[in-house]
Amino acid sequence: MEMKVSNKTFAAKRLKITGIIVLLALIYLVCSLILNFQTSSFLSVQTGLIWLAKNFIPNSQSIQYWQDIAYQLFRTFLVAVSSTTVAAGGALFLAILGAKNTALNRNASWIIRGFASLLRNIPCVGWAMILLFSFKQNDFTGFLALFFLSLGFLTRAFMETIEDFGSEKIQALQATGANYLQVVFQAVLPEVATALISWILYMIENSIRDATLVGLLTGTGIGFLFDLYFKSLRYGAAGLVVTAIIILVVAIELVSNYIERCIQ
Repeated sequence: MEMKVSNKTFAAKRLKITGIIVLLALIYLVCSLILNFQTSSFLSVQTGLIWLAKNFIPNSQSIQYWQDIAYQLFRTFLVAVSSTTVAAGGALFLAILGAKNTALNRNASWIIRGFASLLRNIPCVGWAMILLFSFKQNDFTGFLALFFLSLGFLTRAFMETIEDFGSEKIQALQATGANYLQVVFQAVLPEVATALISWILYMIENSIRDATLVGLLTGTGIGFLFDLYFKSLRYGAAGLVVTAIIILVVAIELVSNYIERCIQ
């Protein structure tokens, strides 16, 4: 009897997996027909990889651009870090007022939640395109685009982290005579500080990646430099830009992991 039940369960799972695969295949087929995909290009992937290996690998000629690349990479790093850290300060303030267990007003909590959701659901590219009309192509436009996205994301992340502290603990502290500010600054924040720092480090990593893309639109930073080299057919220099970005992202991730291990 148990064997028959297990066989039926296995058959049902296999049928579901088959159905999902068929559905995904149909979705791709419909999209390829509507957008006129060149599906035959899959057969020549190796040709594209060979071309990349020949042209995008940095060579002796592209090394001459390393100073410009390092400078623009540093500017991109500063924009990403500054926008995230400033956003973290605002997000912490909003999160304290918006979290269910620390909110002073329930209506204000809902307003802050909606505001944060609106900010984070607009991608950084969308923010950059919106802000370009007012602030033109400069570093400040990139800063604002990353700031608004980081503010929305960190506000929701901080709110959920603070809510994990538990209303029961807050009520117990208030029963001992602690006021609102004492509960927040001497109990809640010290308890969740490690998690908040982890979220900030995570957002800095994302902001560095997004800053590269934002730079293509704002005409600044490492993104603009990659676009310049690529359009001027300096593929080796463009490849050096990509290599520099990868090194920076990996280095930031290693530093973030080290900091998280130290504060835990």
